[in-house]
Amino acid sequence: MKLFVRDLTVIDASYLCETRGMVGESWILDVVMSGELNEMSMVLDFSRVKKQIKHIVDEFVDHRLIVPSQSKAVRIAACKPGYSTVDLLRADKGIHLNCPDEAYCFVDAEAVTIESVTQHVYKVLEGKLPENVQGLEITLRYENIDGALYHYSHGLKKHDGNCQRIAHGHRSPVELLVDGKRDSELEAKWAERWSDIYLGSDEDVCPLSALSLSAEAKNLSDELHYGFKYTAPQGEFELAIARSDVEMLNTDTTVELLAHYIAEQVSPLVDAGKTLDVLAYEGVGKGAMATVAGSKQ
Repeated sequence: MKLFVRDLTVIDASYLCETRGMVGESWILDVVMSGELNEMSMVLDFSRVKKQIKHIVDEFVDHRLIVPSQSKAVRIAACKPGYSTVDLLRADKGIHLNCPDEAYCFVDAEAVTIESVTQHVYKVLEGKLPENVQGLEITLRYENIDGALYHYSHGLKKHDGNCQRIAHGHRSPVELLVDGKRDSELEAKWAERWSDIYLGSDEDVCPLSALSLSAEAKNLSDELHYGFKYTAPQGEFELAIARSDVEMLNTDTTVELLAHYIAEQVSPLVDAGKTLDVLAYEGVGKGAMATVAGSKQ
């Protein structure tokens, strides 16, 4: 007997890539379980599926920075109890972090792919399901997006959940409507602007000299890299990342404020007298909306 659950959860995370840098990603998780019927004539109660498997995936993979531990460009080192430094070496665009261990997800692979993350999820779930579940199939897949999309990473220090982690992200569509009609040209321009972007907040910026990073980051310059540092309920978070991979905001980077920011930035490209509606997504199926008037003369 088999039991399937589609759209069980969404993994919103970021990962390190030697080519792309820090990449925000969103994967939808589907599962199929096989086994003998239990005393309730079920393989596993749906409510238990959603609570048990979702809880494990959320705890060990979701809203973390996924690091390919076997990559030759990656360095990992414990620095103090409960904390590790992680370095991605890529010429003058290296990425360097010092964060609580719970902010990372270390994948035993040379690169982060949908396949390597799938294998990691199998390992995370191994031995944690009821005895009558004899088989497990996991599928990670992307949301089908009709139109422009971008990958962004950020951290929300004021959040009381896992969004406070300084390097997690999303794969998100963007919809820009002018007088109620989607404008694919404007959407494509914005998707290009925010391709593999890190969204930083002005109030979190600090000199690189104020960060406690590994020796791999000792030669960084404030001219080429931003330094970010903040303290949140889960601990102290530090990040150094190339300025060319960052867009700075003078606000937090919640999706509500991102929708408003996009609207402000795109408004000068929309003729005065017309209305611009922005639908900014945070991963899959959720987001915020903002409406402004066009200001192009």
